[in-house]
Amino acid sequence: MAMTTKEFKRAARIILVGAPGVGKGTQAERLMKRYPQLSAVSSGDLLRESVRQKTPLGREAEDAMKSGKLVPDDMILRLILAELKSKNWLPTNTSLTSSAPTPSPSASPSASFILDGFPRTAIQATRLDALVPINLVVSLITPVNTILGRIASRWVHAPSGRVYNTGFNKPQVDGRDDVTGEALTQRADDDEETWRIRLRKFDETSKPLLEHYGGKGVLWTVEGNSSDEISPKLFQEFEKRFA
Repeated sequence: MAMTTKEFKRAARIILVGAPGVGKGTQAERLMKRYPQLSAVSSGDLLRESVRQKTPLGREAEDAMKSGKLVPDDMILRLILAELKSKNWLPTNTSLTSSAPTPSPSASPSASFILDGFPRTAIQATRLDALVPINLVVSLITPVNTILGRIASRWVHAPSGRVYNTGFNKPQVDGRDDVTGEALTQRADDDEETWRIRLRKFDETSKPLLEHYGGKGVLWTVEGNSSDEISPKLFQEFEKRFA
């Protein structure tokens, strides 16, 4: 879709919440193209980079993962805190352990970000609140049957990870990767029953998270059958709030 850029007048600190297959990644990419001041802060990327660089936090995380444990919330929060402080988006005296009032984050439009991968629970959100106040949480809603239809039409080039969809992103040659010409396949876990279970689990786990942010007055819900239907609504709301 055609894209013009806009500027924020104040910092946007965003979380996108949506079921698997709803197009959350697509919306994040479009938002960052439209609003160049907006950056992505991905807890997963921070964790992988920390492990790759063998930082003290990275070694702790790697030990946890090797022993089959989940990476503790404190560790993820420390990674996010370090990233925001390194960009001067949070004061250097912001701390996980301090009992003093949380210092105010930067209000500069250039300190705008979409936080991806964290929080996933209301407990994690409460911990995050103590570090940085999120000022917009977007709940992306697409009907279950629409999501299941997308998944049934999804084909992948396994070696590269390139994804196609016979409904809206077809390969140039049916069943073949555009770059290599190799055969496309469907993922083994892309069957309907597996996805219905994933979607039910998401509904169960996301409800308390959305209720938490609803209580904070920062939750906004947008519905649509496609990313192209949702994006204009999203842009309109962002411009009303931040531009």
